Amino acid sequence: MACPRVIFLILIKFFILQTALSSSWKTLSGKPPAVIARGGFSGMFPDSSIQAYQLVNITTSPEVMLWCDLQLTKDGVGICFPNLNLHNGSNVISIYPNYKERFSVDFTWKELSDVKLAQGVISRPEIFDDVSSILPIEEVAKLTASGLWLNIQDSAFYTQHNLSMRNSVISLSRRLIVNFISSPEISFLKSMKNSVKPTVTKLIFKFLKQDDIEPFTNQSYGSLAKNLSYIRTFSSGILVPKSYIWPVDSALYLQPHTSLVTDAHKEGLQVFASEFANDFVIAYNYSYDPTAEYLSFIDNGNFSVDGFLSDFPVTPYRAINCFSHLDTKKAKEQAKITIISKNGASGDFPGCTDLAYQRAATDGADILDCNVQMSKDKIPFCMSSIDLINSTNVIETSFRNLSSVASEIQPQRSGIYTFSLTMSQIQTLKPTISNLERDSGLFRNPRNKKAGKFLTLSEFLFLPNHYSSLLGILIEVENAAYLVEHQGISVVDAVLDELKRATNQQNKTSARTILIQSTDKSVLMKFKEKNKMNHDELVYRVEENIGDVADSAIKDIKNFAGSIVISKKSVFPYVGFITLTQGTNVVSKLKSSGLRVYVERFSNEFVTQAFDFYEDPTLEIDSFVRDIQIDGIITDFPATTARYRKNQCYGKFVLPETGELRTFGNPLLLPPAEAPYPLLGDSDVTEPPLPEVRSQPPAFSPSKAEEKAIEVPFAFIAM
Repeated sequence: MACPRVIFLILIKFFILQTALSSSWKTLSGKPPAVIARGGFSGMFPDSSIQAYQLVNITTSPEVMLWCDLQLTKDGVGICFPNLNLHNGSNVISIYPNYKERFSVDFTWKELSDVKLAQGVISRPEIFDDVSSILPIEEVAKLTASGLWLNIQDSAFYTQHNLSMRNSVISLSRRLIVNFISSPEISFLKSMKNSVKPTVTKLIFKFLKQDDIEPFTNQSYGSLAKNLSYIRTFSSGILVPKSYIWPVDSALYLQPHTSLVTDAHKEGLQVFASEFANDFVIAYNYSYDPTAEYLSFIDNGNFSVDGFLSDFPVTPYRAINCFSHLDTKKAKEQAKITIISKNGASGDFPGCTDLAYQRAATDGADILDCNVQMSKDKIPFCMSSIDLINSTNVIETSFRNLSSVASEIQPQRSGIYTFSLTMSQIQTLKPTISNLERDSGLFRNPRNKKAGKFLTLSEFLFLPNHYSSLLGILIEVENAAYLVEHQGISVVDAVLDELKRATNQQNKTSARTILIQSTDKSVLMKFKEKNKMNHDELVYRVEENIGDVADSAIKDIKNFAGSIVISKKSVFPYVGFITLTQGTNVVSKLKSSGLRVYVERFSNEFVTQAFDFYEDPTLEIDSFVRDIQIDGIITDFPATTARYRKNQCYGKFVLPETGELRTFGNPLLLPPAEAPYPLLGDSDVTEPPLPEVRSQPPAFSPSKAEEKAIEVPFAFIAM
């Protein structure tokens, strides 16, 4: 992998240093925290592969150090490999199937020349396996200008095999630039103390799990963390799992931070934090945002670690240089992008509840959205789905018997629909948080899973009065034809009535932009006809992924809408989490016609981003904003985009080359190509006119006994 962007990185180096140094850091040295790339960019490519190390240089800067887990071969050659046993992280079994043991000391360097590296973390894609060879430490040293961090995990093991790790490291430190040497073995660090120059190479004591026993002292690492003055006698710093600093309870919530960093700094010890990766499950407090996690270790007002050991070094590098020490109230917005909530801040609270809207507004959303549903007594209210099963606990109540089939809405299954219950009945239900990535084992904030209450459309329309930062609201209308034809309910009329009532009651000076969104052309035409709404107030949403759009379809859309919503995959198609191309031309065609383009849905969970964006939601946003130049982002985590807008490095970093990763994959392991997404044509946009409501009997009025849902034990429901 070549480094065509090195010149660009050198040009911005001065800017980054000035930005970082201009703030006051609570590190031991007063300088910005360091970033150490564990095995290179090991979150993307196999640990210690040449591609992993080279990607660090492309995405960050020469200041980022390369980490090498140093192992020795039978003939004493130093190699970089993450484990003692070569089985986890290479294809050694297929090359040497008859070997009993497969440690590095069982092979000469020449024998390892045919062994290829593989991804050692089973949850990560294997498409880059069996491509790269094991590297000797000298080759890794050529890839860095700022020096190496050598980690010596098991020096005693090599002593048992008549190899001296100490002598090997001393020899390397005389030939190569070695900034740091770490080890969890105190005896090894003591043996190295007088063999390296402390002004050139620092010795770092690496902590393992708190209950693990350190062999030299026969004490647990947890107890050694309380004896920092002793550790200072043989090391310049400590490398600790992040839980030593910010403990997390069994429910995955942060506990109060410890005093470890402050105590270590008092002893003159640097503190480096480890176990950071964008694709690891982190505390719910961070809302699946890795940048937020990094910032909590360096920008909390109390302390700052001296560096991070990360599998995804680009994220801490940008957290330090671009987002630390931001005054969120005074910082100027650099990126021009409109933030539209998706059912409020539905990543943190149940969607369309008062708490979700409150969080979205305070987190920086410009426009709050309401997906309008209709109750049996024809009251419009906000809810993410017309099927109550998707967003409430209705299945756990006595209303579970109201299940019915509406093939026009859900052809595959039955549901309990909003129009089957009155508003008073719906208000007895508890909201449930939307766990969109449940199949990947990723759940959203459990403490908030049933928090908040649903709002009527009338209540929603008054929200802008409470948040001066809001630019407006968006009202989404779906299933209008079904409600007219089968339920005798006009959702369009209901929305217009509420808008008129709100306009009469509110002060004209507090008016905000009101947008109407639908996947149905006939719905938008009806609003245009009945309320004289102009193009700028109407938003057409394309429900399916598209690969292109016909000029005639664009012309048709412009007749009834001023904005359009498309999916992320319509911009960057991807399969198996790897983008197929550098992007479609859909956005450019739509924007050149004068349409504003909004893209959905942006979430923080790492499985929702194409692998090309390094499992980082902020980097994904950056590509859509700077590369594609979309007008708005629809997100269930507004805080992530709001922080991005105040990015101190905006426009200063190169963007990921989407589609490039596939070229480095193993052809035998790449996912098969899929048919391109379809063209959006005239027939996809054209809809028959929305029918009018026929006269209906008076709205249903339930008895008092029917008003309240009766919760039923889950075991009984399952039975």
